[in-house]
Amino acid sequence: MRVALLSTLLIALPGTSVPAQEAYPSRPVEVVVPFTAGGGTDLLARLLCEGLSRRLGQSFVVLNRPGANSNVGIHSVVKSRPDGHTLIMASLGLAANPSLYRKLPFDPLSDLAPITLIANSPTILVVAPPVAAGSLAELIALLKAQSGRFNYASYGAGSGPHLAAELFRSTTGTDIVHVPFSGGGTAAVGVMSNSVQMLFSSILPVLGQVRSGALKAIAIASDRRSPLLPDVPTFAESGIDYRTGTWFGLLAPARTPDDILARLNRSAVETLRDAEVRAKITEQGGEVLASSPEDFRAFLRQETERLSVVIRNANIQVD
Repeated sequence: MRVALLSTLLIALPGTSVPAQEAYPSRPVEVVVPFTAGGGTDLLARLLCEGLSRRLGQSFVVLNRPGANSNVGIHSVVKSRPDGHTLIMASLGLAANPSLYRKLPFDPLSDLAPITLIANSPTILVVAPPVAAGSLAELIALLKAQSGRFNYASYGAGSGPHLAAELFRSTTGTDIVHVPFSGGGTAAVGVMSNSVQMLFSSILPVLGQVRSGALKAIAIASDRRSPLLPDVPTFAESGIDYRTGTWFGLLAPARTPDDILARLNRSAVETLRDAEVRAKITEQGGEVLASSPEDFRAFLRQETERLSVVIRNANIQVD
C-alpha cells in the first residue's frame, strides 16, 4: 500500500516523470563509406544522404573510412552506439569477407542490422586505350598469347573487382596479375594511365571515362546491353557465360531500435522512389532496388554463401 502510494505521489510531482524518448535523429548522422571518395559506393551514399537529410530534418554526412576491403569502416560502425546516428553503406565485400579473412573482429550477419538494399550494378570490363584489343575475343586471345603479362586493378583483396576478375580467369582460362588499389577512383586512374591494363568495375565509377574515351569498354556482364552504353556488347554475345555485378546496401549496428530502423527504411525507400534520384542512379548505370530489411537480410545470407564458393575455388585467403 505504501509502495503504491509513493509511486502515485512520484508520478504527480513535477519533474519526477520519466522523460520521453529523444526524437530521431537528434543530431547529424554519419554514413560511413568504407572506400575512398569517387567510387560507386561513395556516389550512391551521397545521393542517398541528400534525400535522408531532407526527409528526416538532420544532416546525413558521408564519412570515408577505407581499408582492409571495407573491414575498417564496417568495424567502426559495429563498435558505434546503436542509436541510428552511425550507419554503413556497404557493398559486396560485406558478404565476401567472412570467407576471405581468417579472422574478422565482427560477424556481418549478427553485428549489423540491414536497413535496405539500395541498388545493384552489372560489372563492366574496361581496359587502357593502348591495349591492342577491341573486342572480348581479341582480348582473350591477347591474354593467352602473352600469359601473365597483363595486370588488372581492384579495390583490394576480395573486393568486387578482384572476385570478378578471378571468376573471369577461371571462366576463360587466362592468366592476369592482380594489382590492388585503395578504391574505385584510384583504380580507374591506374587503368587510364596504363599502369594497369584492366578493371572489372561496376558502371557507376567508370561511365564518364568510357564515354570520354579515357577507358575502353570491352563487355558488360549482364543479360542485355546497357542503354547507357548501347555499343558495348554483353559477354554472352561473345559466347562467354559470365554474369556478375555488385550491390550496395545501408545497415546500422545490431541492437539499433526497431522503430529507428523502420524510419530509416521508410525514408530511404521514399528517397529511392523519388523520380529525380532514380534517374540519377540510372544515369550512373545502377538499378534501384529499395528492399525491406527482411529481404536484405535474406539476400545477405545467400550472397555470403555464393561468394564463399567463388573465394574457395579461387583459393583467396587473407590473414
